[in-house]
Amino acid sequence: MFKRSASVAAAAVLTALLALSACESEPSGSGTEPQTRAADGSGGPAVVAPGKPGEPARTLSPEEARRAVPRDTPNAADFMYAQMMIVHHGQALEMTALAAKHAVSTQVKQVAARIAAAQQPEIGAMRGWLKNNGGPRPHTGHDHGTMPGMATEAQLDQLRAARGEAFDELFLKLMITHHQGAVTMAGEVLSQGNNVQVEEMANDVIAQQTAEINRMRSM
Repeated sequence: MFKRSASVAAAAVLTALLALSACESEPSGSGTEPQTRAADGSGGPAVVAPGKPGEPARTLSPEEARRAVPRDTPNAADFMYAQMMIVHHGQALEMTALAAKHAVSTQVKQVAARIAAAQQPEIGAMRGWLKNNGGPRPHTGHDHGTMPGMATEAQLDQLRAARGEAFDELFLKLMITHHQGAVTMAGEVLSQGNNVQVEEMANDVIAQQTAEINRMRSM
């Protein structure tokens, strides 16, 4: 999504490097065409890297091509996303647990079960990511009460007290808003983050929760 151009460019550089490695390992006299040599006098084959949209391609030396592959070291936006989304998903699980007890609509119960089945493993994946990257980080920005889409305590109390059709209606209203907030947060980290694994998790959130929003709106 937001990072598509950068990801495509990185993939192109990686492809060029793989091709470079294959060329370097190919024995002389194999009958292949002579390789273009780097202009820096290094003697190695040059690598043609595509430019950004609207910009021409560049010819890089092997070392320049290796340096051009972007690092995906997590930044503050990646850590904040993982930490906040764990809390965000946690509230969704609380709401889906109520649906199993208080909803009357089979469709509402089914969508709640699907949400729980998807988001519990995602919490585990984000906790694992944090552990593998040194643990949670202090952050500024959204606190738990101001994250996009989060239900207030008063709204949760109202949901806990509701039953039957009144519960179904309120659950769908709150969960649609909750999902919209998650999509917003995922979009922000795609724009501001740097880690490929976080990017993949955010893209999954956008795809899954956008589909669920459309499903809930049709009920």
